[in-house]
Amino acid sequence: AALDGIHGGARGITVHLREDRRHIQDRDVFELKRAISVPLNLEMSIAEEIVSVALRLKPAKACLVPERRQELTTEGGLDVRREKRHVAHVIDRLQGRGVLVSVFIDPIPQQVHAAYDAGTDFIELHTGKYSNSKGLRRRRELNRLCAASVLAHSLELGVNAGHGLDYDNVKPIARLPYIEELNIGFAIVAESIFTGLREAARRMVSLMR
Repeated sequence: AALDGIHGGARGITVHLREDRRHIQDRDVFELKRAISVPLNLEMSIAEEIVSVALRLKPAKACLVPERRQELTTEGGLDVRREKRHVAHVIDRLQGRGVLVSVFIDPIPQQVHAAYDAGTDFIELHTGKYSNSKGLRRRRELNRLCAASVLAHSLELGVNAGHGLDYDNVKPIARLPYIEELNIGFAIVAESIFTGLREAARRMVSLMR
């Protein structure tokens, strides 16, 4: 599946190794890293069990996300302000192994500043509220994302984005200033039922461009 996505134009593969191992297993993550020709981005909580796996795996990138057992998928950004000391410690350990680190945050100026203070390389803006809204509310969310991206760039942080993006709503996010990477999963996998993963990825890449 990952190789088909890469052949369709994906420039990275993202997996989320959850504490409950609901999405992918440890062995699969290590095998995946060996098999792909593009950077592996490991979405992960800041729990010590998962940090230990990441330090052994040494993915190209790691994205720190919040995690609750009852959620279907990650809901909302990591509260870096509240957990800044812990987050900074995890970032430092990962960077010490040569891993580029991002933190998944809501587009809130205080969280951007906290991410900068924690020493991250990138932020990944949570686009869930944008994706779940329409009309004027969506425009407001897009403006918040734009302002957060500009602020992060002014602090010399890289800017990624993701969550809930699909074939209908991705273009305005791809046009935001300073966006370097979009992490999109569900929409591509759902589309692949009809087209196959290679074509689903190719179509998404085309829209982003």
